[in-house]
Amino acid sequence: MEQEKQPAEKKEKPKKSLKREIFEWIMVFVVAAALAFVVRTFIFEPVRVDGSSMLNTLENNEFMIATKFDYLLGDPERFDIVICDYPNTDDGMYRVKRVIGLPGETIELHDGELYVNGEHIEQNFEMTPNETNFGPFTVAEGHYFVMGDNRNNSKDSRNPMVGALERKMIKGHVRCVVFPLSKARIMEN
Repeated sequence: MEQEKQPAEKKEKPKKSLKREIFEWIMVFVVAAALAFVVRTFIFEPVRVDGSSMLNTLENNEFMIATKFDYLLGDPERFDIVICDYPNTDDGMYRVKRVIGLPGETIELHDGELYVNGEHIEQNFEMTPNETNFGPFTVAEGHYFVMGDNRNNSKDSRNPMVGALERKMIKGHVRCVVFPLSKARIMEN
């Protein structure tokens, strides 16, 4: 005698408990926060310009993207626009400046013209007109001399409270302006 096969019963998915649902949502937020942390720490960071020290290159309230991976394995080069921390400040704000002097170099400004180790260096970027005089100043090994493009209104390495920055204080390389959209652009040295 043959038995008739019963149609296979559809198994219902067990419903998730409230605890399980809450746990899954918490895990989504933890993973998202971890990814955001990794991106901001090692890949790139959005930064807002605060002030006029980088005129005419960057304007107050522009938003930029600074890449961080550039300097994980390499070092800043002359005229890179960088985001950096300043010594003895704990305000959580990055400063935006331009690398002018590299480790071991002697920097001088005569009537706004840049001299590195006594040799004139052309500054081919938009900066405010100035007749700044400074130096000579020898950059210590492992340090970088940074200045704003608005030499008349920039608290930078010329200020004894700032001085040349240790390499670890340079956090990222400014690559582009993203806001306002009408002024979006790729930054070139």
